[in-house]
Amino acid sequence: MITVKSPRELEIMRAAGRMVANALHEAEVTIKPGLTTAALDRRIDEVIRAQGGRPAFKGYRGFPASICVSVNEEVVHGIPGGRRLREGDIVSVDVGVEYRGYFGDAASTFSVGPASAETLRLLDVCRQSLERGIQTVAAGVRLLAVSAAIEAAVREAGLGVVEKFVGHGIGRKLHEEPQVPNFVGDASIERSVLLKAGMTLAIEPMVNAGTGDVEVLDNGWTVVTRDRKWSAHFEHTVAVTEGGAQILTLP
Repeated sequence: MITVKSPRELEIMRAAGRMVANALHEAEVTIKPGLTTAALDRRIDEVIRAQGGRPAFKGYRGFPASICVSVNEEVVHGIPGGRRLREGDIVSVDVGVEYRGYFGDAASTFSVGPASAETLRLLDVCRQSLERGIQTVAAGVRLLAVSAAIEAAVREAGLGVVEKFVGHGIGRKLHEEPQVPNFVGDASIERSVLLKAGMTLAIEPMVNAGTGDVEVLDNGWTVVTRDRKWSAHFEHTVAVTEGGAQILTLP
């Protein structure tokens, strides 16, 4: 069931979203060559708890860490550990926070030191696809129109859209209905969900430098590109309004 949030609920979600945004900012300034992904996880866990939030991913369906850290060819759901970041890597950090019974969720991909022109283009295209999707959101718009805007931005750039993993509704649960694909496929835009004011969505394109094909590693969590080319991931939690989208995961 798709839920519509009240103004009070949206205010709590906005507070959770600010905690997410602050955690991602801390990740950006903390990431450097030689840092282990486990050390990054510990630092962001501290930042979330210091704000009065709870790391939403810790223990979720058995996930062992507070954040997802996905490096280079890892798309999403990377488990922090002993891997040390190297100059030139890219690191996707996905953060979820629960606060007063509501959730915020966002992700960004950062470069470790200077990045190649090809890598910067990958990040830019993924970021722009998220922006196009968010710009399409408004009450009265069909959900798959948002998906079409994301997909077009990626396809126009000649990059791969991940179809196996999608965005989602969010609120009292980390994952709610509806699913928010980053592609349209054979579905009908006209028959997709009609967005209503008060709906809250986590929109999260995953864009690969090669094809959109992915696979899950033996740990049961980490998703990687099948061709092992690099991947980027950007995400915001947004609220649907009559006039457009309000981004809830901002500082």
